[in-house]
Amino acid sequence: MKSVPARTLLAAGAGAFVLAVALYVVYAVIHPANWTLDPVDLAVYRSGGLIVREVRPDFNPKVYAPLYQWGGYGNLGLKFTYTPFAAVVFAVVSFIPWGWLPHLSVAVNIVALVAALWFTFRGLGYSGRVRAGATLLAAGAVFWTEPVIRTLYLGQVNLVLMALIIWDLTQPDTPRSRWWKGFGVGIAAGIKLTPLVFIPYLLLARKYRQAAVATAGFAFTVLVGFIIQRHASVKWWFNGLFFQGGRTGFTAWSGNQSLRGLIARLSGSIAGSGKEWAVAAVICGVVGLVSAAVLDRHGHQMAGLLAAALTGLLLSPISWDHHWVWIAPAAAVAGHYAVRAWRTSRWHAAAWAALGVAIIALYGAWPGSLWSEPTDLGAFSLGVIWQPPQTDPLTYYQHGDQPSYVEYHWYGHELLTGNAYILGGLALLVLLAVAALRVRRQPIPAAEADHPPSRRDREASQPA
Repeated sequence: MKSVPARTLLAAGAGAFVLAVALYVVYAVIHPANWTLDPVDLAVYRSGGLIVREVRPDFNPKVYAPLYQWGGYGNLGLKFTYTPFAAVVFAVVSFIPWGWLPHLSVAVNIVALVAALWFTFRGLGYSGRVRAGATLLAAGAVFWTEPVIRTLYLGQVNLVLMALIIWDLTQPDTPRSRWWKGFGVGIAAGIKLTPLVFIPYLLLARKYRQAAVATAGFAFTVLVGFIIQRHASVKWWFNGLFFQGGRTGFTAWSGNQSLRGLIARLSGSIAGSGKEWAVAAVICGVVGLVSAAVLDRHGHQMAGLLAAALTGLLLSPISWDHHWVWIAPAAAVAGHYAVRAWRTSRWHAAAWAALGVAIIALYGAWPGSLWSEPTDLGAFSLGVIWQPPQTDPLTYYQHGDQPSYVEYHWYGHELLTGNAYILGGLALLVLLAVAALRVRRQPIPAAEADHPPSRRDREASQPA
């Protein structure tokens, strides 16, 4: 990208991004509303915030109850499954009228996608118009991936949290920002627990100050929860609600693209697959976090950060399809390494470019009509994981885990497509582990890898 004129790159990026968003708007206008927007998760967030404020909304009369005893939203009875601190944050959001909130959520998530990629390219050493062009080009390329579109569809917060984490960890180490770098990770973990994976990653990468600040940030969110929602905090932290993944839905459902979901589907049981999952999680966690730390310590900060995020997605008991928005910066990083390798090895450049294309294709928001009739899942954003038949979540809520559920009887291509995100994630983890072994054998100074040396660093390195 750096060899392309900045003005040309910026124009191409702006065109690609505007086209992607325009297609989304056009599709939303000419199709039924529930094909592009059904913000049930946003409604759950708002309901949690209203419970904190002790306000009963007209559209959801069941909301007037203690936070974790609330009957849930909609026909599925979707419960509030986030931390007490998250409910406090959503209490602020709940002041926005519901008539505006879903559309505002779409706009905020689109901005968050661009911001996450903007900070990604900062971590890769880009600046100025080249960085702006690369950001917009990448945003246009990944906009129509299923995790991104699904986040818009449900009113989720994954893109916002991802942008917060990448912004936090790619800040330059200046005296002004160094003392609180990592605090954003702690705040993100206080809303959804999965970002806690970045704390051991920072420790292994020998970024002890950042790990301590992230831990302090997370502790701050817990303290705020106890101050404002004491009874809910006791129930959440001391009664083990934070570890009950089944409260969020059917663990073996297609939408759960984590190792826990994969192993449960292969085993034919949720409760009967716990030991196998524990072994797989330990292996995955060690390989993923060590690889992330090695990559980071040898100058590939964004690759290390993505390896840690990928490890968190695989380890979490529940990683819904929309949690996989981290494939957006992953595709951007693959594109960066393709461009960087172009001058030295066309084969390596082609391999990196193929990886980026494969990520976008595997996680693409392919039309559901390619293999099935439109459903309430949103006909335009089903992706490959929704190709096999799935059990209706309402059936699970009514009857619990049953050996007759269709996910336990997939065969052939259903096993591949229904677990595609996990299999793709495992393949990426293997590639990152191999890359970590390679850079460990050939140490690269941090200033010469993803972060070009600053003018001050170059001047300091000159002999007196």
